[in-house]
Amino acid sequence: MTGTFINVAAVLAGTLVGRLVGARLPERLQERVLAGLGLTTLVIGVDLGLAWRDTSPLYVLGGVLLGGIAGEALRIEDRIAGVGDRLQAWSSRGRPHSTVSEAFFTASLLFCVGPLAVVGAIQDGLSGDYEALATKALLDGFASIALAASLGPGVALSAVSILLYQGGISLAAGLFAHILAEGSDALAALTSAGGILIIGISLRLLEVKDVKVGNFLPALVFAPALVGIVSVFR
Repeated sequence: MTGTFINVAAVLAGTLVGRLVGARLPERLQERVLAGLGLTTLVIGVDLGLAWRDTSPLYVLGGVLLGGIAGEALRIEDRIAGVGDRLQAWSSRGRPHSTVSEAFFTASLLFCVGPLAVVGAIQDGLSGDYEALATKALLDGFASIALAASLGPGVALSAVSILLYQGGISLAAGLFAHILAEGSDALAALTSAGGILIIGISLRLLEVKDVKVGNFLPALVFAPALVGIVSVFR
């Protein structure tokens, strides 16, 4: 889990830098920073989403639709937001406005949804190769600076999400290694579905539309699962 610990440290360090820098920036510059992060996130999401060219788009479409239905039924976003709201209530302590919930939710999704989190965690768990996660840590560190400058210290709480998500995958890496092997249809479907969710995050950052990305998280399971189900009947 070395790579996960590096990732956690990078996010915490980035949050600290973001708060030190962000406090000195006027509000309009903070808005520009967040808009720039939103645009960059959109490009990353589109790039990853196009991974469906390496498999059937139907796997991705089916995974996203089924994932959205399951997530809505389970009210995943409401539950995640509820955790953030409780943290926000605790941290605000009577102050009129706090962005802890939004920062925690947005950063957690941004840092945990994507192929590097999955593939890097598997590599780290199986062979101790944490190069992919170290690369992700660098990217997340810079992103956390921008997020913390605009949304506040709640970004640091996403380190817990990273620790549980990536750490859990690393510990159970043997179960996923064959299914999500590099170049497989399942990995392509997972990557593309993750890219679509990242596009949803960018729309939220840009204040275009809140598509409730949290409710689509099951798509990361359904998309590769559909590949496996179809392969059984071939």
